[in-house]
Amino acid sequence: MTKPSLSQLISNPSCMDDYDPNSMPVEKARQFIKQFLDPVAGSEMVTLHESLGRVIAQDILSPANVPNYDNSAMDGYALNAQDLNAARLKVIGTAFAGKAYSGTVAQGECVRIMTGASMPQGTDTVAMQEKVLRDGDNIQFTETPRPRANVRYAGEDMQQGQCVLSAGHLMNPAELGLLASLGIAVVNVYRKLKVAFFSTGDELVAIGKPLATGQVYDSNRYTLYGMLCRLGVEVIDLGAIADDPVLLEKTLLEAATQADVIITSGGVSVGEADYMKELLSKHGQVMFWKLAMKPGRPLAYGKVGNAHYFGLPGNPVAVMVTFYQFVREALLTLMGQSTSTPLPMFTVECTTPIRKLAGRTEFQRGILYTDAAGTWKVKPTGAQGSAILSSMSLANCFIVLGETIGNLDAGAMVQVQVLEGII
Repeated sequence: MTKPSLSQLISNPSCMDDYDPNSMPVEKARQFIKQFLDPVAGSEMVTLHESLGRVIAQDILSPANVPNYDNSAMDGYALNAQDLNAARLKVIGTAFAGKAYSGTVAQGECVRIMTGASMPQGTDTVAMQEKVLRDGDNIQFTETPRPRANVRYAGEDMQQGQCVLSAGHLMNPAELGLLASLGIAVVNVYRKLKVAFFSTGDELVAIGKPLATGQVYDSNRYTLYGMLCRLGVEVIDLGAIADDPVLLEKTLLEAATQADVIITSGGVSVGEADYMKELLSKHGQVMFWKLAMKPGRPLAYGKVGNAHYFGLPGNPVAVMVTFYQFVREALLTLMGQSTSTPLPMFTVECTTPIRKLAGRTEFQRGILYTDAAGTWKVKPTGAQGSAILSSMSLANCFIVLGETIGNLDAGAMVQVQVLEGII
């Protein structure tokens, strides 16, 4: 069956099996979004330092063998394996890292060698210094090493011409060191993904100004800013926009011309009479969903011009949950990352009873901790309302409760997603 286009799916939802915008399971929503994502095409050369957090745009091949010479894996004595049965060996010199021993080691001889030093000519084995007794210029083994032991051979880690990192690989600290060890100073990476975002609603007030009755401070832009910055995208903050159709239209079109992705918070509830929904229908191809999840039931996804669009709920916790569950992975794909990177989950005991309705997936905020025996356990942060942003500040994980799960007693095993360090 041919995959329907975004416009076909919007105009005729029945063209895709099991597509129900009024009861969309979490995993199905992820899969619908994923099929319409294409990475950015442009790339640029950056210094190795600047490549951290960027995605590689082309395969990187090793310019040399690593290591590029045979060297000792530890401090000890370099010798020829043919002498392993000798009663004693004569020490004729010392090899240091960065200062090789220049002579040739003959039968019955050895060289004191330091970790990383080049193996002297005529040697192929290193005896650990802890397993040798030295008497003046002679040594004898207290434990005979295996032939060719404790040697790192040229090309053992990587061989010249070998693919070191493939296109689509996200650069992390380990990759910086790896490329530095190869002498690579510049890296071809995909250009930064540009993400524009704004909040909507007459009730929103900028921080630093007094609140009137019925008003709230615009916290969503700050949590979005933090999550986007940790992903390493280029952030375009377009502010908090009142429910004014002219101003909303101007902001939406401005975002579409500046960015690869647009994120809004508020104004996407299914069935809600809202200027934002009308503008999205006028200028874009956008699907509005009621997700079978809590928090974060309303979600919109589509395109406005060439920009991908994510319409998140207005409640502060729902914004963060939907970002982590849907937007984060989509942005990494658009950045050029080739492998899917869902948040890892593992199972632990929950020490507190949990109330939950079956039929939807819930992402309760939890505190993962170790008990006196060192066993990992989890407990909810407390009240789980979608407006209680303090629950996200207290939490270090999501307690993920699937659709089939109902109320749980203390001691039940639950799945958790760790929040710290995920982006």
